[in-house]
Amino acid sequence: MKSIILITVCAFILDLLLGDPYHFPHPVRAIGTLITKGEKWIRSWIPQTKKGERIGGTILVIAVVGITFFVSLTVITLAYWIHPVVGFILQVIMGYQVLATKSLKDESMKVYIALKKHDLEGARYAVSMIVGRDTASLDEQGVAKAAIETVAENTSDGIIGPLFYLVIGGVPLAYLYKAINTLDSMIGYKNDKYQYFGTFGAKLDDVANYIPARISAYLMILASGLCGMSIKGAYKIYKRDRYNHKSPNSAHTEAACAGALEIQLAGDAYYFGKKCEKPTIGDPIRPVETEDIKRTNQLMYATCILGLLVFIAIRAIVMR
Repeated sequence: MKSIILITVCAFILDLLLGDPYHFPHPVRAIGTLITKGEKWIRSWIPQTKKGERIGGTILVIAVVGITFFVSLTVITLAYWIHPVVGFILQVIMGYQVLATKSLKDESMKVYIALKKHDLEGARYAVSMIVGRDTASLDEQGVAKAAIETVAENTSDGIIGPLFYLVIGGVPLAYLYKAINTLDSMIGYKNDKYQYFGTFGAKLDDVANYIPARISAYLMILASGLCGMSIKGAYKIYKRDRYNHKSPNSAHTEAACAGALEIQLAGDAYYFGKKCEKPTIGDPIRPVETEDIKRTNQLMYATCILGLLVFIAIRAIVMR
């Protein structure tokens, strides 16, 4: 128990300090490569039918999740066999790599800095690195909204979710979760290519994020009060708009964030040149502004620190 708690705390601190250095080997890249090569191989022999694609996608998900879990478990076991200190250090490093607190802040602040310089093209490019929508035609408010929505949504599956599974089952379980999350981001699209192939991956991601998304939202509501934002608004909009998204989990933290900032998020967006009609989240009590990116990062940090403390306290109480 003490080992997992200490590993989680050290991993979180390391993430706050280092983030994701571009040239440092990252497990998500390895998982992504495994998904890409696995998909190519599976598609080469499955029937190009609805049933064939669903079976192929299911096989890919089970293979990627299983390999990720057992490889991480084996590597950690071997490290502890060499020496307990080696095992501990490796778990801290691996644990920190599934968290995205500093990287979320850094990438969104690139958007903020570009907007403050009135460099709209630079801001569009910066936000295109962290969102899946088309950004070429976004105005300054649209760019700011996209950055805010990304930070709010990824507070759940990029930080609170991994922390949740890290505290419950250590690094291997956190990596299993990250594999599911990566699969959804790569094959979970409802387009012609992945409509059937990505079905199982998308559904599994919904299951894996069901509890973390709701915990994240309530943590963000509490954090809004700590940050001097509207805790009443955060709760009100969360209860009203938390299902204003095709995904059963994605709108929870977006709704809490929109309510806390008293702005309106979401709405129609373009993906791959096609307009996607989506409901709005929140009320336009005031217009979205560039400073809201910085405020959202403050809210994200407060949410994650609060989450870390709550998870550790609960684990300590339960294990005792």
